[in-house]
Amino acid sequence: MRSLHDPWTIGDLEIPNRVMLAPLAGIGNWFVRLQAKRFGAGLAVSEMISSFAIHYGNEKTLKELLVVHPEEGPMAIQLFGHDPEIMRSAAAEVARVGASILDLNMGCPVPKVMKTGAGAAMIKDPDLAVAVARAAREGSGLPVTVKLRASVKAGGMEGLELARRLVDEAGVAGITFHPRSAAVRHKGVPDYDLAAELVRELPVPVIVSGGMEGAEHIRWVFEHTGCAAVMLARGALGNPWLFAQVLGDRTDEPTAEEVLAEWHWVIDRAEEHLGPDRATRYLRKFHPWYVERLGAPKAVQDALQRAETLDQQRAVLLLSCAPFAPV
Repeated sequence: MRSLHDPWTIGDLEIPNRVMLAPLAGIGNWFVRLQAKRFGAGLAVSEMISSFAIHYGNEKTLKELLVVHPEEGPMAIQLFGHDPEIMRSAAAEVARVGASILDLNMGCPVPKVMKTGAGAAMIKDPDLAVAVARAAREGSGLPVTVKLRASVKAGGMEGLELARRLVDEAGVAGITFHPRSAAVRHKGVPDYDLAAELVRELPVPVIVSGGMEGAEHIRWVFEHTGCAAVMLARGALGNPWLFAQVLGDRTDEPTAEEVLAEWHWVIDRAEEHLGPDRATRYLRKFHPWYVERLGAPKAVQDALQRAETLDQQRAVLLLSCAPFAPV
C-alpha cells in the first residue's frame, strides 16, 4: 500500500515524503517555503525566476528571489526562459546559491510569459525546450525537473510527447504535470486519467499538480494517478495546516490562536527578508488569506490594508482578530 509518507528520489536526492509546495508566482519566497516545510511538505519549489534576470545580475532578483534559507532542507528553484545559453548561465548560479533541484517552467499560461517564448509556449517548440532543459542540467549539475501543461490549446496532448523527449533526450529527472491546457488556465476539471497515462509511460517520477481541493481529494489524486507525489498550490495559501492534513497527521482545523500565531510568524519573517517598509507593502496580499481563515469582518481587512507600518499591522491583529474563531 503506497503512502504519502514514503520517501522517494529525484535523481540521487531523497525526498522525505510525497507532498510538495508548488511554485507560487509572486509568493513562493524562502519563508513561504520554510512555512510549508514546518507543516510537513517534503519539498518546496520557489516562485518562477527569470533566467535572464539572473544572468544579467538584476539586483532585486538576486537579493529577494534567488535566496535559499539554511533551514529549508531539500528545495527546488524554478526558472523560466527560452535561451539555452542564458539558461546554462543562470543554472550555474542556482547551484551556487544552494538549491537541491532545478525546476524549469514550461507550463505557465500567462500571456506576458508566453509572448517571450517561455512558459507554456515552450510546448510549441519541443526542439528548443529540449535544448533549454539540457543546458540547465549541464550548467547546474543538479537534478532537473520540468513543469508542463497537457497542451497549449484545449484538447491537445503535445505536452505528453514533450515530456517523453525531455526525459529521453535532455535527461530530466522528473516531470510535474498539470493535466489542463494552457488555454483554460485554472478552469475546468483536470484530466487525471491523462496524468495516470503519463505516470505509466515515463521511467522518471511524475508529480501531479492542478485542481486539487481538500485533503481527501488530494489523496484520491495520488492514488488514482499513481504519481510519485502531489503538489499543493493555491489551497495552501494561508493554510499551511493542509500539508499535515493531506499526510494524515492532522484531522482538525487550526484554532484561532494557532492562526494568529502563524500570521505573526509570517509578518516577522517578511520583515527579516525584506525589511519593515517593503514587508508592509508586500504583506497586503497575504493578509486576506488569514482574515478569511479567522472569519474576521471586512473592517479588519480594511484596517490592515490602510496600515502604514508593520507595527500598525501587528496592532490590528492584537486588537481586532483575537476574538474571531477560524472558519
